[in-house]
Amino acid sequence: MTMADAMTSGPVLLNDPLRNKGTAFTTEERRDSRLEGLLPAAVETLGRQVERVLGHLEAKPNDLERYIYLQNLCDINETLFYATVMSDPARFVPIVYDPTIADACLQYGHIFRRPRGMYLTRHMKGRFAAILGNWPIRDVRFICISSGGRILGLGDIGVNGAPIPIGKLQLYTACAAVPPDCLLPIHLDIGTTNATLRADPLYPGLREEPPTPDEVDALVDEFVAAANSVFPGVCIHFEDWKGSDAIRLLARYKDEHLVYNDDIQGTASVTIAGLTTALQIKGEKLVDQRILFAGAGSAGIGIADMIVEAMIDEGLGKDDARARISLFDVNGLIEQGRKDLNPSQQAYARDLKPTKSLADSVELLKPTILIGVSTVGGLFTEEVVRNMAKHADRPIIFALSNPTDKAECTPEQAYGWTDGKALVATGVQFPDVEIGGKTFHPGQANNFYVFPAVGLAVYATRPERIDDKLFIQAARGSADQVGRSDRDKGMLFPRQENILETELTTATRIAEYLFDQGRATVERPPDVRAWIEGMIYKPAYGASRT
Repeated sequence: MTMADAMTSGPVLLNDPLRNKGTAFTTEERRDSRLEGLLPAAVETLGRQVERVLGHLEAKPNDLERYIYLQNLCDINETLFYATVMSDPARFVPIVYDPTIADACLQYGHIFRRPRGMYLTRHMKGRFAAILGNWPIRDVRFICISSGGRILGLGDIGVNGAPIPIGKLQLYTACAAVPPDCLLPIHLDIGTTNATLRADPLYPGLREEPPTPDEVDALVDEFVAAANSVFPGVCIHFEDWKGSDAIRLLARYKDEHLVYNDDIQGTASVTIAGLTTALQIKGEKLVDQRILFAGAGSAGIGIADMIVEAMIDEGLGKDDARARISLFDVNGLIEQGRKDLNPSQQAYARDLKPTKSLADSVELLKPTILIGVSTVGGLFTEEVVRNMAKHADRPIIFALSNPTDKAECTPEQAYGWTDGKALVATGVQFPDVEIGGKTFHPGQANNFYVFPAVGLAVYATRPERIDDKLFIQAARGSADQVGRSDRDKGMLFPRQENILETELTTATRIAEYLFDQGRATVERPPDVRAWIEGMIYKPAYGASRT
């Protein structure tokens, strides 16, 4: 047997997650690839293997153990992993991503099995291009990169945030069937401010304080240049960076490179999708709303900026649009007398009476829409919510912080304190609520309605840049898929059971926008949807992976 034969047969083949079929190898394949004697006799279908996986998952005591099992499965047999997850996305997305991934991040150093993706550190500066060249696949279309500086509502957890870019890219495939070969998760380890983690003997990252913003910029400058050099045309997806870094870095690169920030643009897009549906239910326009944000970090500013863009699309001037938006943060209402505001916040500082009370701010501003991106669990008290209901017949209340214990209020509270009148969305899925004999299904404003569709559209059209208007198109594409019967139940987002069809429809809308704007670098096909459908990944043995 030659060295080449040894590398493509026997145990090597069983240990390659991209080529491993496990018990699905046929009798002929077992003989030809020197697998005889290495597997039990039965030759099984992929469906039978999925059946066994589902049984294993059912026996696990909790979702964190299911998460660990599924990630291990992905390391062993990627096709079987995606066949399982894509068989029931509504069930498995909350396991491979939010909310279970929050627990996985908190315990990452303790549950670590094997590396996935790449791990760059600040000490590799000057060598990023050479190190990226170690990745075995050249046709990388997407890199999701995080510094771990602001993971969900968990704060700075350094390299413990590595599951985030891994999970995000898994959802590109699980929700929108973007071929997994072209996806590269990366954690950029710049250190962590978390002293508890630095003292943990099982923490797998640098035990250093993060560098200055200027040093971060220099690191990311080199990374962006290296990524584009090693993987020409790659789209860089920034995820869960510290708020000030996130805003600064997006502004630094968005006009020069193919980049986006899901925490800023994706969160804004899915929020606008929910608002669009809610306003369709009310029969009102966005430009006629008064909006109050609880939280003024990167997510809050990103949503506010995109709402301004959407209002401009409806014919309003930029200053008038901003005047309809107010922000409240840990230090109170953002008003012109504040001396602690960054430039992004200063743009929304209004001539208002100072207050550190959210309930008083609601009384003062009489908002029709209240959006929570504060990561402060329970911030929307009964007084706050009832004050909303005093000034709006059907108040729109979005408690978007996650994980679950960070939600500003629960749907049960929002519906209960408004006698079922509120239109509600949260960042994680809560159960249905019954009020006065009527059942409400609260919406989940989860970015997976947007970023996988963006990924699929970008994969297909290969633009050189993307902008906020693309994310507004994604929002409208999602909102248009919520039927009247679902709206009557308070649903503001499409059902998750058939997420692939939803993402395909939204991706088609985005792709058509890119073609219309002349931003696609490929020829426009006669039928954009059919063209995209021809590119999607299907988890099947022996089929082309792209």
